[in-house]
Amino acid sequence: MAMAVTQGTLSDSDHSAQLRKAVIASTIGTAIEWYDFFLYGTAAGLIFGKLYFPNEDALTATLAAFGTYFIGFVGRPIGAAIFGHYGDRIGRKATLIATLLTMGIATFLIAFVPTYSSIGIWGAVILTVLRMLQGIGVGGEWGGSVLLAMEWSRTHGQRGLVASWPQFGVPCGLFLSNLAVLAFSQLTGDQFITWGWRLPFALSIVLVGVGLWIRLGILETPVFQQLLDEKKIEKTPIIEVFKKHPKEILLSALLRMAEQAPFYIFTAFIFAYAVGTLKNVARSDLDGGAGRLLRLVRHHSALGPHLRPDRAQEDVSDRAATVGVFGFLYFGMVDTAAPLLVFIAIVLSLIPHDMQYGPQAA
Repeated sequence: MAMAVTQGTLSDSDHSAQLRKAVIASTIGTAIEWYDFFLYGTAAGLIFGKLYFPNEDALTATLAAFGTYFIGFVGRPIGAAIFGHYGDRIGRKATLIATLLTMGIATFLIAFVPTYSSIGIWGAVILTVLRMLQGIGVGGEWGGSVLLAMEWSRTHGQRGLVASWPQFGVPCGLFLSNLAVLAFSQLTGDQFITWGWRLPFALSIVLVGVGLWIRLGILETPVFQQLLDEKKIEKTPIIEVFKKHPKEILLSALLRMAEQAPFYIFTAFIFAYAVGTLKNVARSDLDGGAGRLLRLVRHHSALGPHLRPDRAQEDVSDRAATVGVFGFLYFGMVDTAAPLLVFIAIVLSLIPHDMQYGPQAA
């Protein structure tokens, strides 16, 4: 009750302060979660095939590594259902703390998974389980962080801008994950392949601590508090939403395919493609071309945030066909193996993606 009274009597300045805190908490928390999620993708494209499927040929090992990567996407709707249920039952704040811990602990444990040389195929099995937990965590994070920010906004016109800020955390997470891999790939000899790749995963626990501290300092959203006060909490919110809005759920999922699928090709598959196919772009050693690719994707992620929190994107967000057309140009430029054209391809890939991604949260 004290919490309800506190929120019910917030002045305009206090409400604005809480809105800022909610946006910051959502953005930073999202950046940390996606650091963890993208870190796995980079490792899968560069080294997991060699470490966990060494008896396979290069193509099969890469496909197997990306198979474990795919499991994370299976976990995302599961996480959305689980944490969406509890987010509508016990609140946004508690649920987002749970998603952060789920993702953070799973990522931290990946740092200690033995390779095939130590325990055989069980290493890949453990990796797959932890990847599933990553997917469950990020599946709950995305919608929850958007709601946390959006439900503190007071005007309808503000919602698009406020809800786009958690999207800002996604390229930030991509930037941090590529920066971490690039930094530790500077280790000499086989140190990175042997143990250096584990350090970015282990260090994620520090980021989780930062995100947890920030999220513990925010209040529950006024929208959810009002539902509590009016006793309008659904007992089975997931069942209710599937009953009432099955069409919207399906259409929303299909809508996101246009930007999600190309995005992971541009930011994760590109490492395996370049290392395995374009030897003159990226050699298998990380101090060579693969390191250059990491830098290029890092530049991509550094530029991406500037296109996301912007109301104007709502006017162009339906141009999903742009991504399909750009895909042909993208691989055409990458296949030339000319450093300048590869750079242009990777940097330009954010434009058609962000045109859609920015306003999707609202």
